[in-house]
Amino acid sequence: MLLFDQQGRVMVVYPTYKDSCELPGGSLEPGESPLLACERELKEELGFVPPIGGLLCVDWVPPSPPWDGGLMFLFDGGTLSASQIAGIRLRPDELDRFEFVATDDLESVLVPRLARRVLTCLPMRGRGGIYLEDGVSLDA
Repeated sequence: MLLFDQQGRVMVVYPTYKDSCELPGGSLEPGESPLLACERELKEELGFVPPIGGLLCVDWVPPSPPWDGGLMFLFDGGTLSASQIAGIRLRPDELDRFEFVATDDLESVLVPRLARRVLTCLPMRGRGGIYLEDGVSLDA
């Protein structure tokens, strides 16, 4: 999920189990939809679930052994208030820390494929596509 601070910077998180930073979110569990996975992961990682906006993209990622290819869903989480940011409670077994990074600096902190995804999606905020679950819009 893309989350922003009041200065328009993007939240990145630092997992305890890898050397690179990521966006908040994670993987689907069996039987879970992308939206439910996003909500669960945000609750686990940050301690709360901000309102989830529209879908910014679905990105097919080709296989890179030992990993299979997959679909990556990126939702717009909007701008967090100062009180929401102050209320973030990281799970210490999952995340070391978080920070907000200026969009011009994203390529220097994110792995290339994730930086490309985020930078491509930034102009889509407020104009993005529609995300349906079983034919139903989040706005319904």
